[in-house]
Amino acid sequence: MRAWFKTGTPWIWLNAGAIALCLVMVIGVLGLILVQGGSHFWPGNLQTVQAKQPDGSEKMLLAELVRTEEVSAAVLKDSGVKLDDGQLVYPRHLLKVGNRDLYGRDFAWFLDRDLANWQQPQNATVIERREWGHFFGFPQKLLQQDKVVAEGDALWAELELRIDRANDIHDAISAIEKTDIGRINKGLEKLRLEKRKLELAGATAEQLSAYEQQAAQDRAELDAQYAQLQQQLDALNADAKRDSLVMTSAEGTEMTISLSNIVHAHQPNAMNTLQKVGHYGFALWSFLVDDPREANTEGGIFPAIFGTVTMVILMSIIVTPFGVLAAIYLREYAKQGTVLKIIRISVYNLAGVPSIVYGVFGLGFFVYILGGNIDQLFYAESLPSPTFGTPGLFWASLTLALLTLPVVIVSTEEGLSRIPSTIRMGSLALGATKSETLWKVVVPLATPAMMTGLILAIARAAGEVAPLMLVGVVKLAPTLPVDGNFPFVHLDQKIMHLGFHVYDVGFQSPNVEASRPLLYATALVLVVLIVVLNMAAIQLRNRLREKYRSESD
Repeated sequence: MRAWFKTGTPWIWLNAGAIALCLVMVIGVLGLILVQGGSHFWPGNLQTVQAKQPDGSEKMLLAELVRTEEVSAAVLKDSGVKLDDGQLVYPRHLLKVGNRDLYGRDFAWFLDRDLANWQQPQNATVIERREWGHFFGFPQKLLQQDKVVAEGDALWAELELRIDRANDIHDAISAIEKTDIGRINKGLEKLRLEKRKLELAGATAEQLSAYEQQAAQDRAELDAQYAQLQQQLDALNADAKRDSLVMTSAEGTEMTISLSNIVHAHQPNAMNTLQKVGHYGFALWSFLVDDPREANTEGGIFPAIFGTVTMVILMSIIVTPFGVLAAIYLREYAKQGTVLKIIRISVYNLAGVPSIVYGVFGLGFFVYILGGNIDQLFYAESLPSPTFGTPGLFWASLTLALLTLPVVIVSTEEGLSRIPSTIRMGSLALGATKSETLWKVVVPLATPAMMTGLILAIARAAGEVAPLMLVGVVKLAPTLPVDGNFPFVHLDQKIMHLGFHVYDVGFQSPNVEASRPLLYATALVLVVLIVVLNMAAIQLRNRLREKYRSESD
């Protein structure tokens, strides 16, 4: 046995077992996220059920069965439930009842003994609304300006067409409000700031008067454009409210829902497997490209995806040159000695500093000091409203660049140290200078190592949350940081981020059960996004490695 231990075989097996255990745990976590997040988009069947209320009355519900669990009698007694049959464990069901405007809640727990007469009516309908969540009920008639245009068997086909029309109108309204009116507001604000800038510069009365005359003409033109757009908006809003749908809930309550408030409608009990697969794809696509609604418990996550990708790209552009140049100086130019050893130790220690410390530093130095001085020098006319003296995209990217800088430095240094000295000597022997040898021979060969550092930096930056909460990430950003208005990329704007979105949905949501599947789905998208970014960087690294390997051969 002692000889066997001396061979080192047990340690090899122990290492292999630890790696296998880690892989199983990672695959398990990813599988949990995939199942819980992916199942959210599958259309579950609706069931009518007779539910016994706490006061002893019975009520008919139309609901989706979310999950079933067993709960002990002691827990139920502590919550005030009366138990008389002496059972130790009771099965209970979580039902998604929807109709928040009627019931005051979307989800409710019921003991199995309090539910009876389960049925699946074919015409049970799910209405996804922009406000008040889902409505579960039965369609009765379709109205156009309070006149019945469809009911009975002809209702569903006509309803789908009119919902598509209402969504097109909603998209047109959003485009006008966010793009056209936003451009006009920016133009009016620009005129105000230019006048303020002239006043701060000490312009004469004649100069101010001349500017005011020109500004009045520009303002009148913008006002005319706004009046025209407002007429279009009024017409679109009136057109959007033209149609409405009359629904009845399971207990017979009648509700009239404007089609302008409906995102989508489907009848899950009447759908076959192929139709459910199609609905699954549609729901998944909508989740990826739509804006969030209902305090992030409904809708999509596109602004968070866009903000995450934009911030990571900007961070990569910032950290790569600084990290590479710092590593080249430390390895190739700096004098070896005690000071350099201290610098390297400091770089290694910076990699282990908690990320929230970088966030505090970014808020204090980048935002308040650097951003405040930029506002004083270049945006004085906007004060006291800050431009760069407030958290935003640029400061978030710069903070993450500082956070990941040690990783890039260490990886690049390791790559430079692996370049054989014979290559350097051969280049110098052929008459190349030290600078030419470094930049045309050594650095290209070390490019794969630089890409490795960038890959690690991207993986860490994309999942960070704590520092971003201080330097530019918010719960909901009304506009994207990239649009059609000059300068097109707005570095001062706040952004949404997938990591912070997971935190917000998981811990700050007012509707826990509604946000639970969105939490897993968003986490799944974040993992996939990190994998995609890493795979792209790895592919680029491999191409560079093969390129310079073939050239060296």
